[in-house]
Amino acid sequence: MMNSSLLPPLIHLLDKDTEARTAVAALARRLGLRFRAWSGYAALRHDFDPADVGTLLVDAQLADAMPPEVLAADGVDLPVIVLARHATVDMCRRAFKAGAVEFLDKPLAADRLPDAVQQAIGRHVLLRARQHADGQARQRFARLSEREREVLDMVVAGLTNKEIARALAVSPRTVEVHRARLATKLETGSLAQLVRQYASLVEEDAPFAPACGSAWGAPLPPAGSLRAS
Repeated sequence: MMNSSLLPPLIHLLDKDTEARTAVAALARRLGLRFRAWSGYAALRHDFDPADVGTLLVDAQLADAMPPEVLAADGVDLPVIVLARHATVDMCRRAFKAGAVEFLDKPLAADRLPDAVQQAIGRHVLLRARQHADGQARQRFARLSEREREVLDMVVAGLTNKEIARALAVSPRTVEVHRARLATKLETGSLAQLVRQYASLVEEDAPFAPACGSAWGAPLPPAGSLRAS
């Protein structure tokens, strides 16, 4: 069985409108995309492959039964394009409030449909790329020792090497060594990259700062009393 990640993006259509099905199927062929029409959300949810990249086009009358929390609970992270015949401002407002990325009138306009589909797929590709990067970051973060997490916590908080050394009762040189190890283990080339990629994981992790915060205002201990860790 072929890996879904190697296949072209897939346009899912949840709409009983024959005209809409014909138009979207023709677009998929023209753009070299896969296409699948569904009779109802239960069928889509049952056969949905979370590895697929694509978008979901759904009739407005069916979209109300698929709020974001339902999609999220079922692992369906597709950008949603809502389709409506005799659209109203209220229908459009509800669609965007529910998280739709686009709202199109039926019959589907040939000039708007391709752009809407390609932009939605682009959003999904970026989302999956961020998810992959986040997963890789979590794996690297999990490799850190407890002391390295303490140092990372303080680096993200904006403390200098001297302030971290004071808080941990170690030498500034020891802090430099820990920071070098962090850069290697976390595969970051700058402080900005480290903060951008790992600040949220530090927040999720049990904070170390309160445990040693009382030491921050204390003077550095005598050189002979510093311990490497």
